[in-house]
Amino acid sequence: MGDKLAPTILVVEDEPAQMELLAYNLQREGYNVVRAENGEDALLLAAETGPDLMLLDWMLPNISGIEVCRQIKRKKATSHIPIIMLTARGEEDDKVRGLDIGADDYIVKPYSVNELMARVRVTLRRSRPGSVTRELRHGDIVVDTVKHKVVRGDKKIKLGPTEYRLLLTLIEHPGRVWSREQLLDRIWGSDIFVETRTVDVHVGRLRKALDIPGSDDPLRTVRGFGYALE
Repeated sequence: MGDKLAPTILVVEDEPAQMELLAYNLQREGYNVVRAENGEDALLLAAETGPDLMLLDWMLPNISGIEVCRQIKRKKATSHIPIIMLTARGEEDDKVRGLDIGADDYIVKPYSVNELMARVRVTLRRSRPGSVTRELRHGDIVVDTVKHKVVRGDKKIKLGPTEYRLLLTLIEHPGRVWSREQLLDRIWGSDIFVETRTVDVHVGRLRKALDIPGSDDPLRTVRGFGYALE
């Protein structure tokens, strides 16, 4: 069962590998996913489930993605559903055509998963304010992603922007071991040169901030590799 409070995303994609990739990454981000492999199912499921967003492939069997988009936007019951078109077509006139019939955004294959997830968050934020903000919990640590507040037990934890982003990355994937290089790319960006030693410094600050007498250290150091939130 999915989280009833989480946004529901209808994914319309006829290629099984693409469908699995999209569904896996969306569910990992906490969204509920409904699947449709063709335009007919997409139209039925859009009406039945009232998704918060549709990811709609342009090239579909029988009814094309562009026609599905046109019909969704034409019907009063479904016209409010935001649509991101997924397409291998990069031509400008195709992009304009998709936006003209009501698509809210447009992303060209091959796309990076990070870019797609960012587009999903932005589109949801516009259409359903508050839906993409959530409380993240791990043990006695709670992160309020709306107010950027962190609490451990009864104690408010003060973090700098970098330590906050670091905690957010770790708490979204508890147990996962992140290498220093992965954390550098995720938090500072791959375009910025920062020494891996910098990660150790900020993890040390985060560890100190989360330290409460009588509580365990939630950060695990994997010697010679990186860090994880236990």
